[in-house]
Amino acid sequence: MSSIEIISALLGTLIGFILAFTGAGGGTLAIPLLVFFLPISIFEAAPIALFAVFIGSSIGAIQGLWGGVVRYKTVLLIALTGTVLAPFGVKLAQNSSNKILGFTLMGILLFIGIRSWQTKQSNPDNSQAPTPACMLNLATSKLFWTASCTKRLVSTGAVTGFLSGLLGVGGGFIIAPNLRKVTNFNHQSVIATTLAAVSLIAIGSIASHIHNNTINWHIAMPFAASLSLSMLATSTLISHKISSTLAQKVFAILCFIAALRLAMNALV
Repeated sequence: MSSIEIISALLGTLIGFILAFTGAGGGTLAIPLLVFFLPISIFEAAPIALFAVFIGSSIGAIQGLWGGVVRYKTVLLIALTGTVLAPFGVKLAQNSSNKILGFTLMGILLFIGIRSWQTKQSNPDNSQAPTPACMLNLATSKLFWTASCTKRLVSTGAVTGFLSGLLGVGGGFIIAPNLRKVTNFNHQSVIATTLAAVSLIAIGSIASHIHNNTINWHIAMPFAASLSLSMLATSTLISHKISSTLAQKVFAILCFIAALRLAMNALV
């Protein structure tokens, strides 16, 4: 292996570790790390990060399907919309400067960092919460579809798909909070459904990059392989020993540091 492939594998191991604690949103750190440690641009790093996020989210989605907690119709609606919008994001990224992409990614990292820092343990008493747009009948386990529900899920998929193509982010930081807000899914279903949607949307963006021959497979393959192994090992052996609140706080700090570094690079 070349030095670049070794560095790529080490970075994948680190991102897999982060993903095991934070879920799909943790993959957003893959892009700045690749740019900081390898001689590639944000546009070149995006498909590599997205390919790795696809592998990692697919593992979680398969586990969710096996456990019967994936809301597959919700996944298909979000993913279909996202897949349609993803190529437009890829096209815009091709015609945008590295500085513009850097500032956009910086904004996303700050948004994720603030949201992660403010994350609190869920309150089991939801008696005062408004009725969500997408209601799951707990007796029949079927979702009651309404125009409002469909509109919210379609818009979630559209934004996720566009950003997936533009920056190579998985979009879990968009899907999961929106599902918590507009549905009455339990935590396991939210996470599994999010991972399944992320993996399917990623396919659309990756296909666009493959069509345009913009993926460096010498970096992508060791990065994705080490990420998958690290994610599986960490989730099995370590992740349950650290509180989710602490993990989110540390993740938020890493997002802030990455955003600051991107800002410094853009101003140089």
